[in-house]
Amino acid sequence: MTVSQTDFSRAQEIGRPPNHVRLFPNSKALIVSGKVIDAAMSKKGKAMTMAANGRNSLVIRGALQAAQRANSCLIIEIARSEGGATAYCPVNYWNIARIVDAFCNELGITVPVAIHADHYGIKTEADIEPAKMEIPTIFEAGITSIAIDASHMYDDKNLLANLALNPFIPNWAGLETEVGEIKGSQGLSSADEALFIIKGLNSHGIFPNWIALNNGTTHGIEASSQGIQVDLTAQIHKALEPYRVNGAQHGTSGNSSERLRQIADQTNTTKANVATALQMISWGLEVNDYGNAALDDNGNFIKVKGEGVTEEMWEEMVAYADKQGWKGGNYKKLNLVFENKLLGQPAEIRKRMADRVEKFVYHLLVDVFNAQDTADLGIAAILAAGSHDIGTTATQLEDPAEWTEQKIIKRAKGLDTDKGPKGDFDD
Repeated sequence: MTVSQTDFSRAQEIGRPPNHVRLFPNSKALIVSGKVIDAAMSKKGKAMTMAANGRNSLVIRGALQAAQRANSCLIIEIARSEGGATAYCPVNYWNIARIVDAFCNELGITVPVAIHADHYGIKTEADIEPAKMEIPTIFEAGITSIAIDASHMYDDKNLLANLALNPFIPNWAGLETEVGEIKGSQGLSSADEALFIIKGLNSHGIFPNWIALNNGTTHGIEASSQGIQVDLTAQIHKALEPYRVNGAQHGTSGNSSERLRQIADQTNTTKANVATALQMISWGLEVNDYGNAALDDNGNFIKVKGEGVTEEMWEEMVAYADKQGWKGGNYKKLNLVFENKLLGQPAEIRKRMADRVEKFVYHLLVDVFNAQDTADLGIAAILAAGSHDIGTTATQLEDPAEWTEQKIIKRAKGLDTDKGPKGDFDD
């Protein structure tokens, strides 16, 4: 921390959202709205921070250690498929804030940290009514930012779902929307699609911090060299500039450091999700610069001796996965099954798991994402606003009379879009 203790104490006093003040009245952590993180990255320019996917608690610990060392703002997140009602991870929407807050206090973390509900998936219109009940509960549990992901539906349904659910999201919270499922090189997003949803939200006074695109990457283990299409991303972001919305880059695993540097430098991206790579690193698997776990000649993951979990624990994890028929990306399902066993390992093993994550995250934050020292900018944003709600730089440019439900449906019919193949494209 390079800000004064006085400024930090003042930011901690006024910058924590009301749900965190209520849940953790004695906390010394600086848990903030996602708006603060986005503002800090925008202020630095050509910078994005990691949205570290906390599939297990030791990943969260390592990511926080890295952010503190880099003096960088950070986002800790979990997606609905991972940590919702049918979770395959022990970290979920209702306990992630408690885990993050506890680690921040234990480790003396002083950088601003947002807690993001990633990919709150709305796959059909039938999902909307239950979401109206569930979304308030995750904010009650300490979430400070959310991504409404209705990209599985056509554009008019996507926009209408965002409009229907927005009243259930606190005004102070960070907000992300998504257009185009993350499907690799198929079903790529277009500027017209992105403008459609952002204009529609703008007309109703809704100003997202981030928009996620299908810009050529995938979730999980990247199987091709296609990766992120930087030029396409820059083109779409340029079209969105009047609406003051930044990009959220999904599926960073499988993309080289150089390509991620280009995303930070050449687009308006301020949030970069990292999930699969962190999980593999914490377990002690061999991972290349692309964040992909290496495979041996038989297609099996390579465990680095003396790194991550114990060799005996890894053998047990592999045996369990084999019994379930899990391969490749489906190893993610081991998180829920093995969390307690991982926490039951000796302290030096748990430490090396978290430290391995710290090393990887620190490298990305400092050497790739240009996020170093953005913590000071986040604190400055809070102090300037004098509040946990720093507001928005966006203004309402669109006429709501032109974005009624019927006109939204009619407008959507004029979009030339390619949604790509159907299938399971969950994160």
